[in-house]
Amino acid sequence: MHWSMNTLLLPPYVELGVHSLSGLLWTFLLLFLWHCYRMGSDLPIPGHAHAGKLKSGSRRSMMSRGGSCAGTKCSARSKLSRSDQIAPFISMETEEDEEQGQGYLTPVLSHALFPAQASAEANKLYAALQEYAKRYSWVGMGRIHKGLREQVRLNDLSAIQKPHLFFLPDVPSVPFFPRDAHRHDIEVLEANYSVILAEFKAVYQRGIDSKLGWTSLGPKGQAVFPLYSAGVSVAGNCRSCPCTYRTLLSLRTFISSNSLGSAGFWLLGPGATLGSSYGPTNTRLRCHLGLQTPTLCELVVGGEPQCWSEGHCLLVDDSFLHTVSHKGPPDAGPRVILSVDLWHPNVAAAERQALDFMFSPDL
Repeated sequence: MHWSMNTLLLPPYVELGVHSLSGLLWTFLLLFLWHCYRMGSDLPIPGHAHAGKLKSGSRRSMMSRGGSCAGTKCSARSKLSRSDQIAPFISMETEEDEEQGQGYLTPVLSHALFPAQASAEANKLYAALQEYAKRYSWVGMGRIHKGLREQVRLNDLSAIQKPHLFFLPDVPSVPFFPRDAHRHDIEVLEANYSVILAEFKAVYQRGIDSKLGWTSLGPKGQAVFPLYSAGVSVAGNCRSCPCTYRTLLSLRTFISSNSLGSAGFWLLGPGATLGSSYGPTNTRLRCHLGLQTPTLCELVVGGEPQCWSEGHCLLVDDSFLHTVSHKGPPDAGPRVILSVDLWHPNVAAAERQALDFMFSPDL
């Protein structure tokens, strides 16, 4: 028996011709343009509002239309939701800061003048930031800009953390950081402990004299043998310690391009105490590699005491109030550490580049 296709019962179908397909494509194009229009209407207007402000405003309007909460219960719930959304490392602007005009770049958008009571150093840094933004961009400069404007107010406060040169806001800080903050660099330093110690002993046995590269000479055996000073390598000292110099260059976060960074051997003799002081900035951490650590040597940072250990590193935020003491007997010998300045892990790459420009040794 011969079967024909005409005898099969097929469901009705519609053939899509060229005109139908082009109509479908035009429909998708119109939907895409409408989506772009709606997204663009939510962008902030310079000098009037921020994106965070608009988002928070739209969130409040949605809550009011839904009627899901009211009164004190609503405000408590909204505060809780904002605190839960804070990132573990980078803190963003709060809604209260934006409403009070204290956003990161609010003064830039409103063309507000830099505080008149600012010091000459702060004005110099602000001019350097403006020059950097002119050459590159303001993108990522919000915290630096806010920190420069608030430095004057910070200097007038009495606090356990008060860097005297530059304070970067919204940077999480503790007196002592865990090893995981800079695991690679710490492991590199500790792996080269024996070589670094041998090079220190070689320069120490030649004698402590300013003509031999030592600086900051003081009573009771206080001395520094710098390898980097204010972001500039000390060529003669680096030639005396070539392995230590190469170790510094292999570190990923060593501050070697601006005046905030230094590295060298630090000595403290028995009976010496260095009084309470603040470091210049909270954008760095000081890494102390213990080389010779007699008993009764102590470092107190932000009220927390710690002791050095030979062959191991301590990560210290010296923008906190800190003291150093060596209360060992006279025959105990000096306490010796290799001190290296590393970037704070919360300082972004764009901010590091800007700070290198602002604190350049050539400026």
